[in-house]
Formats: sequence, structure tokens, C-alpha cells
Amino acid sequence: MKIKFLLRHVEIDDKTKAIIEKKIAKLDKFFEEDQEALVTLRKDGETEILELTIHAVGMIFRSEVKSETFLHAIDIAVDVIERQIRRNKTRLAKKLRSTAFDKTAASPEFEDIAEEDELGQIRKKEFTLKPMTVEEAILQMNLIEHQFFVFEDQDTNKICVTYKRNDGGYGLIVTNK
Repeated sequence: MKIKFLLRHVEIDDKTKAIIEKKIAKLDKFFEEDQEALVTLRKDGETEILELTIHAVGMIFRSEVKSETFLHAIDIAVDVIERQIRRNKTRLAKKLRSTAFDKTAASPEFEDIAEEDELGQIRKKEFTLKPMTVEEAILQMNLIEHQFFVFEDQDTNKICVTYKRNDGGYGLIVTNK
């Protein structure tokens, strides 16, 4: 797996970087070697925050861990990703068989852009919509641990939003083009 580091106002030495890479290698059994992992490291006061995002098979696997050290955080982050894969094994197996790591399928590429407005800083994310079913969108939303997910319905070609409801269920918003 290819690993990229994004350091936000922190410095790490080569030894720490090598340890993080070695720990992420534990996930190689689940992914092809040309898949990409992004490790974002930042500090909030004395707390170190590590985000691990893996783009693979048209899905995004993500974990964010706050800890005393990045080395402790990477252990937890890798475990979280592994649990996500194991918990959703049946649904992911169907997905993997249907696309078989199709290199031509566009994986969502996220671009995080910060803009300053009179309301304060607004984070803007741009990504490529991938046609999928509602079930796949809910799975993707749960894997990246977000409260909502925007996608293109593969049956109707409409832009939809799935979201988590306060009662524990899911909701779906369908647009009219």
C-alpha cells in the first residue's frame, strides 16, 4: 500500500514515520498494493491527532484517533479500520466480488479546501460522485464515520443524500433534477 503523510504544524522523525508505516502494513492483507493510505498528523494543545484514510475499491475507510502520542494513536486507528472491515465483511465481500478491484472505477477523490467567510472558516470538500445503491451509500457513510453521505443513485441517476436519524435509523433525501 502506498502511504502519504500530511503533517499539520507538527514534525516527526524518520523512526516514527517508519513505525507508522509498519503498523499500517498490517492492513495490506485487505488491500491491493496500489491502494493509497493518507496519514494526517496534527496537534491540539497537548493532544496528538492521527487520521488514517484509505481509498480502496471505490470505498473510503477512515479513522480519527486522539491520543497522547502518534504511536499510540496509530495502533488504535489500524484496529478501527480492521474492525470496520470485519464488521462489514459480508457487504464488503459482495462489493469486492462485483467490482473485483476494478482499476477503471473512479474512487472518490476528496479535496479539502478552507475558505474564509464572514461566518468564519468554511471547510469545503469536493469529490467525484460514484453511482451506487442506497445500501452501498449507507455502508460508505458508516465506514467514514460521517452523519451523512452524498451519492448518485445508480438506478435513477439522481443525486441523493443518506443520513443518520436521531432515532438510530437512516434517512434518504432524493433530488429532482
